[in-house]
Amino acid sequence: MFAIVDIAGQQFKVEKGKSYFVHRLPHAVDANVAFDKVLLLYNESDIRVGTPLLDGIAVDAKVLEHLKGEKVVVFKKKRRKGYRVKNGHRQCFTRILVEDIVLDASPRKKETEKREVAVEQPVIVEQPIEEQPIVELPAEAETVLGNIVVEEVAPKKRKSAKKDAVEQPAEAEAVIEETVVEETVIEETVVEETVVEETVAENATEETE
Repeated sequence: MFAIVDIAGQQFKVEKGKSYFVHRLPHAVDANVAFDKVLLLYNESDIRVGTPLLDGIAVDAKVLEHLKGEKVVVFKKKRRKGYRVKNGHRQCFTRILVEDIVLDASPRKKETEKREVAVEQPVIVEQPIEEQPIVELPAEAETVLGNIVVEEVAPKKRKSAKKDAVEQPAEAEAVIEETVVEETVIEETVVEETVVEETVAENATEETE
């Protein structure tokens, strides 16, 4: 009879009375351990296969010792690059002894119970609505309210952007005309000054002669 059981994330084919090396377990030496993650059981002609685990079957074992495996060397090299790295490590193991394969073990407890929480619903009490007394205004208040006139404020008109666009070129034309008139006046005064200077120079030459 043998069973396939999951121990520390690795599957092992175990038989009664044999020892196995498994990944390091958190249990002390000489401690009894029960593994209930059984995937398959073979008992002569009876074969049971779990979906994925079998209920009611467990493997009882005893921790014998904690030890390290042989050193594993990891060597890396890149040719023509001068790259060489050598590392090594020793894996931690635990040696266990399988004492028995239990067929009628208690099934695993599955936390499927859902606690129903009672929700207290608020109590709605209907209270009668008290009739409020009607307040009568005096005749003077009615006359004051009637004389109040609500003044409607007319919204401010915004200047359209089109008018601004039309006004700007007219102002620009006026400025251009003023500059042209000033330039013509300056040119006329310069011409007159040059003519006077030429006449004065001609008179001076005639006197010298």
